[in-house]
This record gives sequence, C-alpha cells and structure tokens, in this order.
Amino acid sequence: MDKRRFRARSLFLVAYLVFALLPIYWMVNMSFKTNQEILSSFTLWPAEFTWANYRTIFTDPSWYSGYINSLIYVGINTVISLTVALPAAYAFSRYRFLGDKHVFFWLLTNRMTPPAVFLLPFFQLYTTLGLMDTHIAVAMAHLLFNVPLAVWILEGFMSGIPREIDETAYIDGYSFPRFFFTIFLPLIKAGVGVAAFFCFMFSWVELLLARTLTSVNAKPIVATMTRTVSASGMDWATLAAAGVLTIVPGAIVIWFVRHYIAKGFAMGRV
Repeated sequence: MDKRRFRARSLFLVAYLVFALLPIYWMVNMSFKTNQEILSSFTLWPAEFTWANYRTIFTDPSWYSGYINSLIYVGINTVISLTVALPAAYAFSRYRFLGDKHVFFWLLTNRMTPPAVFLLPFFQLYTTLGLMDTHIAVAMAHLLFNVPLAVWILEGFMSGIPREIDETAYIDGYSFPRFFFTIFLPLIKAGVGVAAFFCFMFSWVELLLARTLTSVNAKPIVATMTRTVSASGMDWATLAAAGVLTIVPGAIVIWFVRHYIAKGFAMGRV
C-alpha cells in the first residue's frame, strides 16, 4: 500500500512538473527558431538553431532599453516600498491606537483594487506635474499596491517577535534607530526578503499602469513586448526570446529568497 501511494504521488508530481514547465520549455524552444520554422512546422527542438533573436534584443535599443527601464523603476519602487512599510508595520505590530484595525483594512483594500481604477487619476496628475514618461512616475504609482502588501507581510513577521526584546533593548540604553537596525531588523530579515520579492514581482509584470504612464524614455519591457506587430506580422521568435529574458530576473530573485518565502508560508503571511 505504501509503495502504491509513493508511486501515485511520484506520478502526480512528475505530471505536475511537466504541465508547469512545458510552457517555459516551449518558449525557450521558440526563442532559438526562426519565424518561418515556428509558423510552418511543429518541432520539439529547433531544426535550424539560431541566436539571432537574442542578438536582436541585445543590439536593438528599443528592446534592451525596455529591460533597463523596468529594472530602474522596479528597483526604485521596491526600495521606497520597504522604507515606508517597515515603520508602518512596526507601528501596527507594537502599538494600539484609535482606528488601527480600520486603517489596516483600508490599506489592504487598496491592494485589492484593480489598477485600472487609478489609471485616469494618475494620468491626469502626472500630466499636470510633468511626470509622464518618467521612471519615478511608474514607481510611485506602484507604491499604491506594493506598500499595503509589504505592510501586511512585515506586520505578521514583526508580531512574531516578542515585545520583551524591545523593552530589554531600551533598558540597556539603545535608542530606537539603533535598536531597530542592529537588533530588530536582522530578526525579521525573512519578512523583508518576502516583501521585497512580492514588490519586485508586481512591478516587474504589471502592464496597464506601466504602459499608460510611459511612452518612449521610460517604456518598460512589458510594454515593448506588446508592440511586436509589424507589416510582416507578429515577430514570434523575438517575442519568445524577450519572454525568456523577462523570466530571468524573477528566477534570480526567487532563488535568493526561496527560504524566506517558505518561512512566510509557515507563518501564514504568503
């Protein structure tokens, strides 16, 4: 009976991995083909292996600048989100004040709202302030969604730290900044990693706000990938290569924070 269960679980796991990895493999497979081969035949691997699609992305400014723009505003957003969320989460986890639960719920409702709801207000505001087509415009717009999520995640990790640690540090003469950065922050580094991961991923894949608030100078890769149609049709091969390169940053981030994400699942905050 145990062997049958083990085999059944193994088969299920293999089937799941094949189902999950097949789209990624197929995209990688397409990225090394030509458009003619993609449209004319069905092959499990390239008949005529080529690096031309990746060469196009790394040599064409309209492509590689999209990755640079995305990394810039995603980095800005992640840093600002954590900077704002850390003290806010500490306040929610350590203090009780009038309306604290309502404020916390209101923060989460912002995260639940579709980005399209805020599209017109952001567009009018940034047009008036002259911030259209800038990296900071997209980074600030994404704060509306990333800060509530970061506060929620960090508050859960901070609540798991006994308050006696705070009191002991104050008795020992620690100022709050010294206590927070030298003692408290290392204790919640797992939460910081999880929050940074989710902030990064939302900004990296979000399309609607990033595409509307940018045009040329700050256009991200997600917007560039939606504009691959020309007079000759869709450039499937180059689009597949761009998709592969788009997955790489997220995979790298997941690799570094994978243990922290597992801890977040254990604490019920992921």
